[in-house]
Amino acid sequence: MDLPPYAPTLIESTRAIGYSLEAAVADIIDNSIAADAQHVDIFFFPIDGAYIAILDDGRGMNCDEINSAMQYGSKNPLAVRDAKDLGRFGLGLKTASLSQCRVLTVISKQGEHIEARRWDIDHVTGSGTWSLLILEDNDCSQIPHMADLLKCSSGTLIVWQNLDRLKVGEIKFEESLGRKVDAVREHLALVYHRYLAGEAGLRKLIIKINGTKVYAKDPFLSKKSAQAMDDETIIIHGEKITVRPYILPHLSKLSAEEINELGGKEGLRRQQGFYIYRNKRLLVWGTWFRMMRQGEMSKLARIRVDIPNALDDLWTLDIKKSSAVPPAEVRANLRSIIDKMAEKSKKTWTYRGKRETKDDISHIWNRLKTRHGGYIYEINRDYPLVAEMIDTHPEIKAELSMLFRQIETGIPLNALYLDLTNDEKIENDNDIQLSEIFKMVRQILETTEISQHGAMIETLIGSAPFNEFAADIKKMFQEGRFR
Repeated sequence: MDLPPYAPTLIESTRAIGYSLEAAVADIIDNSIAADAQHVDIFFFPIDGAYIAILDDGRGMNCDEINSAMQYGSKNPLAVRDAKDLGRFGLGLKTASLSQCRVLTVISKQGEHIEARRWDIDHVTGSGTWSLLILEDNDCSQIPHMADLLKCSSGTLIVWQNLDRLKVGEIKFEESLGRKVDAVREHLALVYHRYLAGEAGLRKLIIKINGTKVYAKDPFLSKKSAQAMDDETIIIHGEKITVRPYILPHLSKLSAEEINELGGKEGLRRQQGFYIYRNKRLLVWGTWFRMMRQGEMSKLARIRVDIPNALDDLWTLDIKKSSAVPPAEVRANLRSIIDKMAEKSKKTWTYRGKRETKDDISHIWNRLKTRHGGYIYEINRDYPLVAEMIDTHPEIKAELSMLFRQIETGIPLNALYLDLTNDEKIENDNDIQLSEIFKMVRQILETTEISQHGAMIETLIGSAPFNEFAADIKKMFQEGRFR
C-alpha cells in the first residue's frame, strides 16, 4: 500500500518542530556555506509587506537541484555526505523557513539561467497536495532583492513572507523584530565564528544584516586564553574527533569588551563546558553533558570538540542542529579530559591569574586540613619576612603571635566569597612590581648580618613573590646593589 502523508497536515505539523528565528536563519546559512558562498546578506523588513530575505553568492542551483532542495526528505540522513556538507535530513530549508512564515520563495541563479520555486502553505491547503509553485520571470521581478541577485554571477535568494509565527502575540511587531534581529546577530557571530574569522582551512565568510557586518565572537578568546593541554584525537569507527581544552583568563584580567564577548559575567559561568562543532560550525555549547556540574571553580574551562558529519547518527543530531549527545565510547574519553580541566581551572581561579608556583615554594599563608575535613588558613611563621620580624624583635614575640592570631581569625571570608563569585576585581591581586621587591629585599638585608646575606637571598628566592623575580634579585645582589 502506498500511503503518502496528507500534505496540508504534515506541512503544518513540521512548522512546530521548535525553531527559534536565529536557529532558522542559521539553517539557511548552512546551505550557503555548502554552496561555497563567500557573502551572505540578510534583510529584515518589518513594515507593510514584512519579509525576511537571505541572499548568498554561492554556486546556485539548476532545475533538478532546486526541485530536490524544495522536496521534503530529499536526502537520506544515513547517506554518506560530502565532508563539507552541513545538512543532514533534507528538511532544513523547508522546515526552518516555514517555521517562521507561510510563504517560502527560493530563486537561484547560475550565469544567465534562473530557477524559482515557492511553497505557499495556503495554496497547499487549498489543493490538498504537495503542490510546489514554479515562478516565471514576471513573478520573480516582484520578489524583494531580486535585483541584488541579478548582480551576482551565481547565487541563491530565499525570501520569507507572511511572517505569521513571528507576529503571534506581538503588539508592536517592528519593535519585537528589532530585538530578535539582535538575537540573530549574536547567534550567528558565535555559531559561525570560525568561518567569520577565516580560520585556516576554511573559506572566509562575510555575513551582513541589513548592511551591517557580523563579527566573529570567539568563545575561547583563543589569542589570550591558555590551551590547557595538547589536542587529543579520539578515533571512532575510523573517524577522527579532535578535542582541544582551553582555560580562560580570570575575569580581572579581561577588558570590558572581552567580558562581553564571553557572554558577560553571568555568561562566563553559564557557558562553561563543551563546545561541539560539526564541520567547524558550532552546534551545542555551555554543557558538561551531565558528566560534571557547572561550578564556580570550573567556569574558566571550555573544551572544543570537532566532529565530522560521518558520525551524526552516533551523536543523535536533531533536525534543528541544536542538540547533540556524545556516544558512550566518546564520553569515556571525555571524562578523563574533564578531570584534568577542572583542576587546571580551579588553579587559575585560585591563583587569580598569577604564575603557578612549585610545592617547595614558601608562601605567606598556609592552608591546612583539619581532622574534621575542614580547612584552616594561617600565617606561615617560617615565611622569611615573618621569621625575620620575630627574630629581630624577640621582646614582642608574644604580641606578634597575638596579632597574627587576630589576623587569621578575622579573615573576611563572606566578603571575599561574595567578591570572588561576583567576579569583582580584587585590587590586592595586582602583580607586585620589581621596584617594590628591590625595596623589600634591601630592608631585609639591612637587618641581617653581612655574612648571612647570601643565605638570606637564597631563602627569599625560595618564597613567594620573590621567586618570580629570582634572576633579577640574584643579578642585583651580585652587582652589589643591595649594599
